[in-house]
Amino acid sequence: MHHARLPSRRSTWPLAVAWAAVALVGIGPVRAGEIYLQAGLPGVGLGYAQPLSDWLGVRGDFITLGDRDRNTTEEGIAYQGRLKASRGGVFADLRPFAGSFRITLGATSNRYKLTLDASGTGSTINVGGTDYVLGPGDGLGVEIKFPSTTPYVGIGWGHETGSGFRFSFDLGASIGKAKVTVTPRGQLAQPAAQADVDRETAEIRDGVGKVKALPQISFAVGYSF
Repeated sequence: MHHARLPSRRSTWPLAVAWAAVALVGIGPVRAGEIYLQAGLPGVGLGYAQPLSDWLGVRGDFITLGDRDRNTTEEGIAYQGRLKASRGGVFADLRPFAGSFRITLGATSNRYKLTLDASGTGSTINVGGTDYVLGPGDGLGVEIKFPSTTPYVGIGWGHETGSGFRFSFDLGASIGKAKVTVTPRGQLAQPAAQADVDRETAEIRDGVGKVKALPQISFAVGYSF
C-alpha cells in the first residue's frame, strides 16, 4: 500500500513566498511602474521600480563598472591587476511614513573580482619579509573575490507612486566578506618559500578582512508611465 508523501517545510516555503508576493501585488489599484538610470558607487546601471502601495514597492536593477585594468601595491608588492565589477539586485522598499523616504532590504548577485599578478624577469619582490629576484616562470598571483550572493540593507528617497520624471537617491551596502586566494609560481611555489608565501597571504587576508561590505551611494533619474 502506498502512502502519499506530505511536502516538507523546506519544499513548501518558496510556494508560500510566491503566494505572498501575489497577494502584495493585489494591494490597492494598479500603480505606475518606473524605469530609471542610476550612477554613482559602485557604477552605472538600469533598473525598474514597481510601487505596490503607498508604503511598499519592489525593484530590480543592474549596476556595472565593467572590466578595468588596475595597477596597485599590496603589502609592498607592485601588482598588475584586473578588476571585474558588476551586480544585479532585487529589493523591497518599505515606506514607514507613506512618503518619499524608504528603508530598503534585498539581495544582490555579485561579480566583484580583483586579480593581481606580480611577475617580470629580473624584478625583485619582497614576499613575507624575504626578497626574491624573479626569473622566467616566477610570480605571485592573488585573487580577491566578493561573495556571489549577499544581503543588502539601506535607506533612500524616491521611487514612490506618481507619474512623469522621478529622482531618487540610495545609500546602503551589500554585506559580505571577500575571499583571498594566493597562487605562487616557479621558485615561490617551492617548499623553501612556503613560509614566506604563508606570511604574505596572512597579511593580505588581514587587510582585505577589514572590508565587510560593498557600499552603494547613487543617484537616479527615471520615468513613471
